[in-house]
Amino acid sequence: MKSTDFVVARNDLQQWKFIETEMPDAAVLPADALLIKVDRFAFTANNITYAVLGDQLKYWQLFPAPKDFGNIPVWGFGDVIASRHPDIPEGDRLFGYFPMATHLVIEASDVSRRGLRDAAAHRQGVAPVYNAYARVSGDPSFAGRQGDEQALLRPLFMLSFLVDDSLAENEFYGARSVMLSSASSKTAFGLAHLLHSQRDGIRVIGLTSAANVDFVKSLGCYDEVVTYDRVTSQPSDTPVAFVDMAGNSELRVTLHRHFGDQMKYSGQIGLTHRSFSPDEPILPGAKPTWFFAPDQIRKRAREWGPGGIDKRFSAAWSGFAPMLERHLKVIEGRGPAAVKQTYLDTLAGRIPPDQGHMLSLLD
Repeated sequence: MKSTDFVVARNDLQQWKFIETEMPDAAVLPADALLIKVDRFAFTANNITYAVLGDQLKYWQLFPAPKDFGNIPVWGFGDVIASRHPDIPEGDRLFGYFPMATHLVIEASDVSRRGLRDAAAHRQGVAPVYNAYARVSGDPSFAGRQGDEQALLRPLFMLSFLVDDSLAENEFYGARSVMLSSASSKTAFGLAHLLHSQRDGIRVIGLTSAANVDFVKSLGCYDEVVTYDRVTSQPSDTPVAFVDMAGNSELRVTLHRHFGDQMKYSGQIGLTHRSFSPDEPILPGAKPTWFFAPDQIRKRAREWGPGGIDKRFSAAWSGFAPMLERHLKVIEGRGPAAVKQTYLDTLAGRIPPDQGHMLSLLD
């Protein structure tokens, strides 16, 4: 029996191919190994960021691929179809980080009633969250529409939650307005929701393309929506913080030069525009820095203690989930052709902002 993977060229994301490999015989799996059938997974613009930063942030090492190719990590669901671990039965359903593939073998360790992690050597050296799997069999919050929302937005909303927490902890670096580029992106509107609903006195400004203005306004969590061609119409004498989801170097240079020393924070979060230049000039205002979520997780885990992050995040998620019912259409795609087309459409920016795609390489 064959396992199918969808892989892309590391140095040219337009190049892709399917590869087939022999699936391991369940009878010869090593001790504690699990053979998982990858049932369904979410694919968003955030997965393109994983690919763009695959080498820098070690995403490519998670799921090995042929030389010069990479398997983009995705959040989704898998079912255990063979188990060599005494505490994990066949049929167990897992939620976590998977390859774009039909099957995966993991080395189960740290097994508990609620979850486990993959101890495979090639997956070490990355943030622990990327090796953790939740055991979700029978959990209604991970089934049906709710399960789709968890896969599509829970990891992105965790990033929104951590950015909001970091900004608030630093008193917004003295800014009273927060500008979000790629305001229609799922991470951006999650952050905008948190800022708008719980940060009094902070004005939330969404930067977006003309085509997405109506959608961004409909979200109801931006105090102002500004198209990219009008960003310099903002008053330049008020302190601002810039949260960059787009990764557009030209936009960042324009904003820094417009606001000058009033640019109090410039955080790089995503690369939805994929127009980042490593040769940017030295800019006025705060130095642009990458926000690395695992650092904030480690910090808060120490400060808040066991369960502290989960408790606060769950409360934030419960306030965000109703918004998804109104503004997110879940689109199903099954089979290699659907996966390929959704990947190419996402890469080209052709996915409408109100869509979330749940995919499977299984026909």
